[in-house]
Amino acid sequence: MRKFLVRSFVAGAIASLGVLASAGVASASADGADPVFDQPGAEVGAMVTKLTHSQATSRLRSSGITWSSSGGCSDRNRPNCTSFEQVNLATIQGAQTLKSASGCGLNVTGGTETGHASGTYSHWNGYKLDFSLSSCLTNYIKGNFSAIGGNKWKAGSGNIYYLESNHWDVTFYNCGGC
Repeated sequence: MRKFLVRSFVAGAIASLGVLASAGVASASADGADPVFDQPGAEVGAMVTKLTHSQATSRLRSSGITWSSSGGCSDRNRPNCTSFEQVNLATIQGAQTLKSASGCGLNVTGGTETGHASGTYSHWNGYKLDFSLSSCLTNYIKGNFSAIGGNKWKAGSGNIYYLESNHWDVTFYNCGGC
């Protein structure tokens, strides 16, 4: 009898968690809140919302963020294009947060197109964007984030800003306070 009660309790708890999880996801999307995003070191994987190129460019445009491509294209499979296909929502929101917090003009020169380094938190997987250099952006990053060595700065949000030779390579683990 005791085994039966324990099994019933566990089964009920699991069912309740399933209902709560479903309700949480439903209410999150119903009220416009964003899902939780996976971060390095997280013990439990979380949902990541992916955007189409069109959805991403619409969000960037609404914030006054421009983008450019050396090939004048947006094909994800061509390295000379700038694509946002399969970019994370949090990455685009991070760019929007950066724009509003810094007050700088931002131009994205690299998105999810092939040709960047691989890895979990890579361009291809939707976590990174490249930005054109500007004194405004450089001064904002160096003046507001913590230098962590190797031409890298870390924001309070955990996002990493890497100054490469001709652009800022930014890893957005989250939206940076959106």
